[in-house]
Amino acid sequence: MGSVHPYKTAAGKKYYVRYRKPDGTNAAKRGFRTKLEAQTYLATVDVSISANQYIDPNAARIRIGELGKVWLEDQAAVMKPSSFHSLESSWRIHVEPAWGKVQVAAVRFSDVRAWVTELAAQRSATTTIRSYGILAGILDVAVKDRRIAENPARGVKLPRKAKKRRVYLSHDQVTLLASESSQPTLILFLAYTGLRWGEATGLRVRDVLLERRRVHVQENAVTVNGQIHVGTPKTHETRTVPYPEFLDANIRSAIGHKRAAELLFGDGQVHMRLPSSQSGWFVGAVKRARRVDPSFPELSPHDLRHTAASLAISAGANVKAVQRMLGHASAAMTLDTYADLFDDDLDNVADALSRARSRSHVRASV
Repeated sequence: MGSVHPYKTAAGKKYYVRYRKPDGTNAAKRGFRTKLEAQTYLATVDVSISANQYIDPNAARIRIGELGKVWLEDQAAVMKPSSFHSLESSWRIHVEPAWGKVQVAAVRFSDVRAWVTELAAQRSATTTIRSYGILAGILDVAVKDRRIAENPARGVKLPRKAKKRRVYLSHDQVTLLASESSQPTLILFLAYTGLRWGEATGLRVRDVLLERRRVHVQENAVTVNGQIHVGTPKTHETRTVPYPEFLDANIRSAIGHKRAAELLFGDGQVHMRLPSSQSGWFVGAVKRARRVDPSFPELSPHDLRHTAASLAISAGANVKAVQRMLGHASAAMTLDTYADLFDDDLDNVADALSRARSRSHVRASV
């Protein structure tokens, strides 16, 4: 329980409240014009303390910038370098300039909404959503730390990401692209295993199981700020992925006389970097393929991952097998990503059911 006391000011009598906080220290709040106002505030404090929901007004004065630095350090400890780089850039460019000096208690839903609207008009949906997520994440911590009662950023409507056009090559198109490339084995490998670029270029000779025609994916080499960082695969889980028999000779040739610890692709010593999208060997191969076949689509190395999913599904692979091959965290993610490919499967199921029913009727009538 606390108490209410009067005091004199130049403007007349006012009241202040004294009470004991949950941590045992004393607190006071001044400036109430009437005794009833002071008593009402004190009653609110008493209820919040009894319900274990008390928020210390002083704790809410911390600025977003101070909490943001700690939050970023926590993210750096658990995120992959490539993902953290994007996060840190959004914080530095979009969040900190707008919110760094604002006290946590001063953040209002309407202000966050206006900021998101302005950002969405200038930047991509991906950048807007990432920047909003940083601010909301920092305020989530403030709620858990009992600095504020609720997160004023939650509930803001965000822009929708535009769905990217996916490119799926046919078997003949994959063969054409490989034949026009200076790295035919890598092209074929990516198109028939679905490995990410960093996973494929991170493979070492010891990761190849020749007798089983499989590779053990346990490293991922990504470029961040011009530097290659080698870590675990995207989902932090290793996996074993098969490659088709027709690639056996190519893989054996890639191994050659390399030692077990050397890289499978490239010179064995240095990780192959993702080729330039403007003048690299991959875009050169695409241009040459388009000269041979004008209908050949524009694509990036990552589209070979989509191609692998398409070819596997058309060959009859089920969603669980495709999930394991691609290293998705769940089958639901695979379905969400490649829903358009599985739509064809639904038609096949319907056709198969019709054929099965027809056969059943034939047998019944005999």
